Amino acid sequence: MSTSERVLGPVATRVILENDRVRIWEMELAPGAESATHRHDCDYVLVQIEGDRIAARFEPDSASLHRGWVEATVEPGKTRYFARGGIENAVNVGERRYREILIELKR
Repeated sequence: MSTSERVLGPVATRVILENDRVRIWEMELAPGAESATHRHDCDYVLVQIEGDRIAARFEPDSASLHRGWVEATVEPGKTRYFARGGIENAVNVGERRYREILIELKR
């Protein structure tokens, strides 16, 4: 499938708050589950809530600094800022449920 035919899904599992300045998502993945492939159209802040291992599979046309497959240890409470442009899907490669809060900055 070419990138022009690709269907992108939501950034996370569900929106928990949205206004004109931010959109706040919750992501929840069972062990072995994957999110939809999605694009980050806004800069965002990610806060890890629970889990043990998480991975991301970046698309070849992703504007992220990351490429390919990236795995990391989950650190509950860890907060990171990311610039928009990434196209990827998240994969729970751990043995525990993964949860995060993702805050998109609209302005």
